[in-house]
Amino acid sequence: MIKNIPIEKIMFLDIETVPQSEAWSQLDEQTQYLWDKKTKSQRKEDISADVFFEERAGIMAEFGKIICISIGMIDGHDQLKIKSFYGDDEKALLLEFCEIFNSPRLRDVILCAHNGKEFDFPYIARRLLINGINPPNVFQMFGKKPWEIPHLDTMELWKFGDWKSYVSLELLAHIFKVPTPKDDIDGSQVAQVYYQDKDLLRIVKYCEKDVLTLCNIFRRMRQEDIVKRLD
Repeated sequence: MIKNIPIEKIMFLDIETVPQSEAWSQLDEQTQYLWDKKTKSQRKEDISADVFFEERAGIMAEFGKIICISIGMIDGHDQLKIKSFYGDDEKALLLEFCEIFNSPRLRDVILCAHNGKEFDFPYIARRLLINGINPPNVFQMFGKKPWEIPHLDTMELWKFGDWKSYVSLELLAHIFKVPTPKDDIDGSQVAQVYYQDKDLLRIVKYCEKDVLTLCNIFRRMRQEDIVKRLD
């Protein structure tokens, strides 16, 4: 049962990603070809490769990049301490993020994200490899049995075995009466805020709100009171 997991060992995590380039025209010819080839079956007939790139490239690790990773952990006073790693230099932020796993406290940490098993965790691991960085042990899955992988996913927890089910973080926040993080921007606006508005700190704030909401949804799933962020 998730209620038996020591909550101080859980790292609540969320990432924000964008296409590697602001526009399709900025890609080299080979990347354009490979994008067109990979997404051809996904695009409707009236959607061109360049338009689809701007809409979807950010969620594919081969064509996107991470601009923010926000993490949160519960302290001894039952408050959530949040830290963010962000910047235009993806490799630099990933290196800084990986350094935290050298801490003895985090050697047996458990990662928790919403849809993390399909998005956040593999995306981080793939971008680490692309940037020439060895993923920390918590992201290593090869050779491990399913119950040995230290990953929690609130979407998976909500499914209760119903694999066709999908639920958003926003909807879970609503039904569990957790304050919503969607009071400014949403995921579909991140690339615009990053490339056009050049307001990375706004994105960081949004990402950190998601981490707080994620933690409180998990708390509700354990039938526990919500927590406040430790500023």
